[in-house]
Amino acid sequence: MARVKFGEDVVGSLLQKQKIATLPELKQGLGSFATMTVFRKLRVLGYRNSYSHRGKYYTLASIPQFDEQGLWCYRGVCFSRDGNLLATAERFVEQSRAGFSASELSGLLQVEVKESLLHLYRQKRIEREEIGGLYVYFSRESGVRRNQRLRCEERQAVWELGESPVSESLSPELKAAMILFFSLLDEQQRRFYAGLEAYKLGYGGDRKISEFLGVGVHTVARGRRELFGEQVHRERVRKEGGGRKATEKKRQA
Repeated sequence: MARVKFGEDVVGSLLQKQKIATLPELKQGLGSFATMTVFRKLRVLGYRNSYSHRGKYYTLASIPQFDEQGLWCYRGVCFSRDGNLLATAERFVEQSRAGFSASELSGLLQVEVKESLLHLYRQKRIEREEIGGLYVYFSRESGVRRNQRLRCEERQAVWELGESPVSESLSPELKAAMILFFSLLDEQQRRFYAGLEAYKLGYGGDRKISEFLGVGVHTVARGRRELFGEQVHRERVRKEGGGRKATEKKRQA
C-alpha cells in the first residue's frame, strides 16, 4: 500500500482560514492520526501555540498581530510573542511599573497566573514581597525591583488614605469596582474603557488612568484615539449560538 504524503499547504490553508486550531482539528484536516506528522508540517511552516487553554491551540507564526503588550487574542484564545505563559508572565513582571499581584496580572493576561508566578519565584526568576497583606511579584534585578517596590508602596499608601490619582471624590468601593470591572473585560474592551475614563478626566488623563489601572500610558492613549476617532471595529455582541433557542409555533387544531 502506497504511503500517503501530505503537503504543508493543507495545514497552512486550514490555519489561514480558521486562524487557530487544536491538534485534533489539524489531524482531521491532514487525515492523519500521527502527532509527529502534524508537528513536522507545523515546524516547516513556522507556528505558535497559545499560552491560554493550556497551550492546546496553534496558529501560523505569520498570523498573530501582536499589540504593544506583545499579546494577540482571537475568539478568547490568547497568544504571546514570548510563547508560553511562564515567559509571558516573567516579561510582564520585569517590565511592570510597580510589580504585579497574581490577580492584577490575571486580569491583564485573561488567564489564571498564580501557579505560574509561584513557579517563576521558586526558580528564582522573579522576586516577591508581601505588601498590604498581598504577595506582589517584582523583577529579579535589584535596581528595577527597588523602583517597582517604591511605586507599589506609594500606590498602597494612596489607597489606604482613600485617595486616588483618578478622582478624590470616588469612594474606595467605587475604585475597587472599577478595577474589578476592568479585569473582566477583554483586551479591546479594556483599552476602550481606559481611553473613555482618560477622556473624562481631560488633560493628564492618560497618565492618571495608566497609573490607576496599571496599564501602559500608550495603551490608554490608543484606546482614547480609537474610541473617539470612530476606529472601533464592531463585532457581534453575541457569539454564534448565543441567545434563546428558537421555538416552533404550535399549530392550532
